[in-house]
Order: sequence, then structure tokens, then C-alpha cells
Amino acid sequence: MSKKTAKRHMTAGKIIDTGVTYALLLLVAFVFFFPCLWLILASFSKSGSIYSFDGFFPQEYSLASFQKLFTDTALYNYPRWFLNTLFVASGSCILGTFLVILTAYTMSRFEFKMRKPMMKTTMVLGMFPSFMGMIAVYLLMTQFNLINHLWGLILIYSAGAPMGYLTQKGFFDTIPKAIDEAARMDGATNFQVFTKINLPLSKPIIVYTALSSFTWPWSDFILPKLLLKEKNLYTVAVGLMSLDETEFARFAAGSVFIAVPIVILYFFLVKDMVNGMAAGAVKG
Repeated sequence: MSKKTAKRHMTAGKIIDTGVTYALLLLVAFVFFFPCLWLILASFSKSGSIYSFDGFFPQEYSLASFQKLFTDTALYNYPRWFLNTLFVASGSCILGTFLVILTAYTMSRFEFKMRKPMMKTTMVLGMFPSFMGMIAVYLLMTQFNLINHLWGLILIYSAGAPMGYLTQKGFFDTIPKAIDEAARMDGATNFQVFTKINLPLSKPIIVYTALSSFTWPWSDFILPKLLLKEKNLYTVAVGLMSLDETEFARFAAGSVFIAVPIVILYFFLVKDMVNGMAAGAVKG
């Protein structure tokens, strides 16, 4: 076989391989995209009920579901649920990010006797699903009189956030400690080294931490359902699940609208988020 023929066979094989790869990727993308497309189209259903659909999709379309979502609040107060969710997610984001960054920085930069045992313990505890402790959490919240309080949710989300500090620790490990030592030789305190040197270098991991701390409570259902009993305190996830089955279009509209802030945040912060996650995985 001549070199020209062999080269032609290699080119044909490469084209086939590329074509199969793209076909599989398009298939996987369709599998994930189709439910989203179906939910978006369902939110524009004119009848509002899933039983009137023609197969997968509504027979008629209108904006009535979105209008009803924000105006008909006597029984299902979606605007109030949205504000509750925003309050819980924002509070958890601020407090949780602060605690995670402090925990990761401490574990990365300081040596103390219980450092490695604490790291091993958190890694083992992280293997267990969080819902295993729901009964204990509920009993604690009743003792502290935090049932039916949005602040109770914020405290629980924030207190659990430092358990996932390993990615952030990996990021701080990539910052040379020689920078810290040079700053201390110039008279800087540990607090100044942290705030004036390491924090400005840590924008990607702070963005990643803030975004993950925001999205968890934003979409969580189990914990708000457990701790919030009054309807006007519901988060969006709990509130939407309380809708009657004849209100499916309103459920779909609420689901689409609640996804908009997260999509916007990811769109604007994806670069810093990916950089922070990738850098944190180097030594995490």
C-alpha cells in the first residue's frame, strides 16, 4: 500500500471517528435538552392543565400562566415565595462563602496538631448523604425555636458549607507560601496577609464558592419542606410542589422563571467559576 493510499485511509477513519463522536454528543445533548424544552413550552399552555396536552406539548399557547403566576396570589403567593428563596439563598451565600474561605485558608496555610485528623474526619463525613441527619437537624431546630424561621435555613446551610472546603483549600495550596513569608518579613500580620495578599489573588475560587453556596439553597426542597410549615414562608421549590395538578402550566412557568437568575449568574461568572474549580482541583 502506497503512502498516499494509507494517508487517504487515515483521513477517512478520522472523519468517521469525528462524525460518530459528534453524533453521540448531539444525542446526549438532545436527551438533556428535551425535558427543558418541554417544560418551557408547557409553561405557555393556554389551558394550564397537563391533561389537555396533545402528546408531549400543549395544544394552544399563551402568556396567561406567567401573568397568573404573579397576579393570582390569594392561594399561591409565588412573588412571596420568590423573595423568601432570594433571602435564604443570599444570606446562605454570604455567610457560607465567608465560612468556607476561612476554613480552607486555615487548613491550607496553618499547621496545627488536629489539622490532618480534622481533614480526614470531614472527608469521611462527606461520604454520607446530608438527608441522613434530617431528624437530628429538626430536633435541634425545635430546641432553638427556629422552626418556621427563614434564618434557621440560612444557619443550617451556612454551617454545612465548610464541610466542602477541599476544593477551596486546593486553590490556596497553589498560591506560593513564599509570598506570605515575604509579607510577614515586611511586618504584615496574618490578617493583613489574608486580606491584602491572598484574597485579591483568590477571585476565581471566591466566585465559585459564592455561586455554589447560592445555588444549593436556591433549588433545595427537602430542608425547607422539613422546617417551614407556614405557606407564606415557603421557598419556591416547596411552594411549587404544593400546586394542584390542574395548575401544571403555572408550575412550569414558576420553574422556568426561578431558573432565570441562576442562568444569568452562570453566564456572567462561568469563566471565574471554571478557573477556580480547575485550580482548586490541582492539589485538592
